[in-house]
Amino acid sequence: MSQRSLNHFGIWALTDAYWAMPEREQREVRAAWIDALAGTADAVHHYRTFPAEAGSDVLVWSALPANDADAAAGFFDRYATAVHAFRRLLRPVHMLWGFTRASEYSRARSRQEIDPFEARALPYLVMYPFTKTSAWYQLDGEARQSLMNEHMRIGKQYHDVTQLLLYSVGLQDQEFVVVYETPDLTMFSQLVSDLRRSAARPYTLSDAPLHTAVLRSAADPDTLWP
Repeated sequence: MSQRSLNHFGIWALTDAYWAMPEREQREVRAAWIDALAGTADAVHHYRTFPAEAGSDVLVWSALPANDADAAAGFFDRYATAVHAFRRLLRPVHMLWGFTRASEYSRARSRQEIDPFEARALPYLVMYPFTKTSAWYQLDGEARQSLMNEHMRIGKQYHDVTQLLLYSVGLQDQEFVVVYETPDLTMFSQLVSDLRRSAARPYTLSDAPLHTAVLRSAADPDTLWP
């Protein structure tokens, strides 16, 4: 990706007011939700989080170019307006967002790097906020590069898993949002196990909560939510 992008992940829970509605009205709400969010960003991807997790039902991934300083403000305004009519029916659980930028540890773009503007193809999305320890930033550049080289070598062994790294330092509680797409959750779990045995692991301050979601098509509102 040559341009900087803003990626926003909104995780929502359906309220009792939604579940009390007749099924026909629920279908109408799902279709209206898709239509309302469609104009908020250049790309909007829909996922289901329940029953992978108990506290939410819906995940919406929005992506837009962010080379202009006012891009974030414009998106936040559009998003807030789009979801306003649904706030009685859907409750926000977690909002994670950040910006893409060139990696300081790799000059070439990896074939495993996610393009957020493409149509989604892999069925599973796993994402989490991530923060490094203060000790990490006290290491010299050569030491950090060596540790990241090992980290990247492990990741390349799982070539079917793709990744997007978002920077949110100073913007949210975490420093990064790490996003993965995978065709196989057991394979992804093994990748995480391998990464946690790497030499860089002690420099992780926090990497939770994890959110796992299943891709849903906006063309089929009836399967969008439970």
